[in-house]
Amino acid sequence: MIVAAVIQMTSTSDEEGNWQSAKELIGRAAAAGARFVATPECTNYLGPHAEKVSRAERLGDQTTKKFGKLARELKIHLLLGSYNERSEGASPFPDKRCANTSVLFGPDGKILKSYRKLHLFDVDIPGGVKFSESETCEPGDRVVIAKTPFGTLGLSICYDLRFPELYRAMTKAGAEIHMVPSAFTLATGKDHWEPLLRARAIENQSYVLAPAQYGKHDDGGLKESWGHSMIVDPWGQVVASVSDGVGFALAEIDLDRVRRIRTAIPVAKHRRL
Repeated sequence: MIVAAVIQMTSTSDEEGNWQSAKELIGRAAAAGARFVATPECTNYLGPHAEKVSRAERLGDQTTKKFGKLARELKIHLLLGSYNERSEGASPFPDKRCANTSVLFGPDGKILKSYRKLHLFDVDIPGGVKFSESETCEPGDRVVIAKTPFGTLGLSICYDLRFPELYRAMTKAGAEIHMVPSAFTLATGKDHWEPLLRARAIENQSYVLAPAQYGKHDDGGLKESWGHSMIVDPWGQVVASVSDGVGFALAEIDLDRVRRIRTAIPVAKHRRL
């Protein structure tokens, strides 16, 4: 059993300010007993999207170095919910896009896994949000799980939440805890956020940890995030949450509960293709 925390913050184009906010909240969560802490999507930058590409960094550059060092100092597993990643080559992606990438660090500060967001948020909601993430982001191409001493994580980001087949694939590969760092919009979040998180938990009989962005960002007026970071247990119950503002929520992750529920209702065995 481990105590986990989901962080809620309001990131902007001020990368140093974002870092200081994340560092403080992560430190407070660790001091409260969390040995695994997760931050939201776009932790390091949520400003004008054209600048997101020009500011992108490779794995191992300044942003990931800082979060890795913090994980080592606090002796925790730490998920950087996402940051804007440049390609591993000498230049950015050929089409001038970056990746929206989650990075998992171990207590020694080393990168354990990274995941590039598979499903990009290209939507046009009448009277609501109109946004094309694919203009600035390159989609990932693989499912990623990460084995840790406290359980196997399935990595996803925000809009991925609407694609249950991804979570089924991660569960089949061994995931017991699904990560959903997000910057869910206010327009969709107020109606869809909690039902989708609870559905993914119930379907997969897994914990779902969802750190989230909250409030208005200086990205040209395109984004206001819903917040409501939460931890959902494998029965679909919300066991910890943050409502408005910045902060964090804590809960124990009990894999015995996952096993008991999967034994009582053996969905995986009953599934017919």
